[in-house]
Amino acid sequence: MSSPPDEQLLIRRAQAGDASAFEQLLGHYYDLMFRFAFRWSGQRSDAEDITQNACLKLARSIGQFRFESAFSSWLYRLVINCAKDWYKSQGHARDAQPLDAVPEALCDDASHIPVYLRQVLQQLETLADGFKETALLVHGEGLSHAEAASILNIKEATVSWRLHEIRKYLQTLQSCEGVNL
Repeated sequence: MSSPPDEQLLIRRAQAGDASAFEQLLGHYYDLMFRFAFRWSGQRSDAEDITQNACLKLARSIGQFRFESAFSSWLYRLVINCAKDWYKSQGHARDAQPLDAVPEALCDDASHIPVYLRQVLQQLETLADGFKETALLVHGEGLSHAEAASILNIKEATVSWRLHEIRKYLQTLQSCEGVNL
């Protein structure tokens, strides 16, 4: 996604309380925010709620942006935090499971591939903290390992390791009888 013209000026104006500048920034980045929230949640209504919360949080916290990274990187982090907060507020349990734990339900019928893919995304939610957003940023958003690392405030090697572990996990799922990725 390209930055809006004079993005830095728009951000500074929005930080100073200029509602028109904030509206322009939001207009430019809303689709990115919604798309990421949708990939996170998998449900349109949930993504709408997450995005609405992210817009409110952006309005309250835009003054905290310090121009140390790309605005879009900072915004991804904001949406991730809103998605996690929303997830908790909805009472979803998120018990981390080992990467080699393969649910039996994923191994029984390859004719339900769309259901299977949704289950894989849901399974990412049960992995240790950080795996889901790493996968979504790199594979869903097409960001580089370095960009994802910057957003997640981790080392690039950690991004690579997480993706490696996810691939190993998916290979374990693939080895289940009747499942082809």
